[in-house]
Amino acid sequence: MSNFFLNVLNGIGGRIKNKFNSPYKKAGLTWFKIKYLKHLPYGKAGVYDLNGIKICFNNGPELYHSLIEIFVEDIYNIDFNNLQPYILDCGANIGLASIYLKNKYPEATIVAFEPDNHNFRLLSKNVAQNNWKNIDIRNEAIWKEDCMLNFSSAGTLGSKIISNNESVDSGNSNTKAVRLKNLLNRKIDFLKLDIEGAETAVISDCANELSCIENMFIEFHGHFNKMDELNTVLHIVTSAGFAYYIKEATNVYSTPFKRNQKGIEYDLQLNIFCFRINKF
Repeated sequence: MSNFFLNVLNGIGGRIKNKFNSPYKKAGLTWFKIKYLKHLPYGKAGVYDLNGIKICFNNGPELYHSLIEIFVEDIYNIDFNNLQPYILDCGANIGLASIYLKNKYPEATIVAFEPDNHNFRLLSKNVAQNNWKNIDIRNEAIWKEDCMLNFSSAGTLGSKIISNNESVDSGNSNTKAVRLKNLLNRKIDFLKLDIEGAETAVISDCANELSCIENMFIEFHGHFNKMDELNTVLHIVTSAGFAYYIKEATNVYSTPFKRNQKGIEYDLQLNIFCFRINKF
C-alpha cells in the first residue's frame, strides 16, 4: 500500500513538473503568475516579464489568454523560407503576435496596425522599451477603403469598427482606416488578419490581390444568420490557391444544439490558417 501512495505522489509531482516546465515556461508562466493574471480586474495596468521581454498590459485575463494562444500553443509558428520575412499584423492589439514573430525572426520587417487608442499606446510602449527594430506601428484600422471610421476604443481584444446601426458611446473614436488591397503590392510572407468582424468585407475587397501572400491567418467572427460569409471567405482563399485548416478560436457554445448563453456577440469565432502546399 505504501508503494501505491508513493507512485500516486510521484505521478502528481511529475504532472505538475511537466505542466509548468514545458511548454508554459515559453510564456514565462508559473502557477503564481497564472493565478495573478486570471484574477486581475479589467483595466488594472501592469508590466509582465516574458523571459526578459517587458510587456505593458491593461487586462490581465486577456494577457493570459493571449500568452497561452501565442507563446504556449504557438499558433503563429511558421517556418519562412527566408530570414527577413515581411509581415503585416492587422489587429496588433498590444503587440504580442509581433513580439512572437520578431523573437523568432529578428530580421523580420513588421507593419503592425492597431486602431484602438488605448491598445496602441501599449503597443508603442512595448515596441519602444524592448528596442525592436523594423517594426512600423500604425494607429489605423484595416478596411475596404481609405476613410475615417467610427471605432470602439474599449482597450480590449474586442475593439471593433462600429456600424451605422450600433450605439455610439464616449469610448468610441473617429479613426483613420486604410484599404488592405492597396498594401498588397509586394510579396508578403505572412498576413495576420484579426479585425473583429470586418474580415469578410476586407477579404472580399482584395480577393484578386491575395496571390502575393505566402501565409495568412484569419480570425473569423460570424453569426448563424450570416453563414454565407464563412462560405465566401473560404471560397476566396481556395480560389487564391490556399489550403486551409480551421480551429475553434473560442468555445462559444459548449452545447451547440442547446444554446442558452446570453449576451453572445459572435456565434462563431474560428482561426483559419491559410498556406500554400507543394504540388506534385
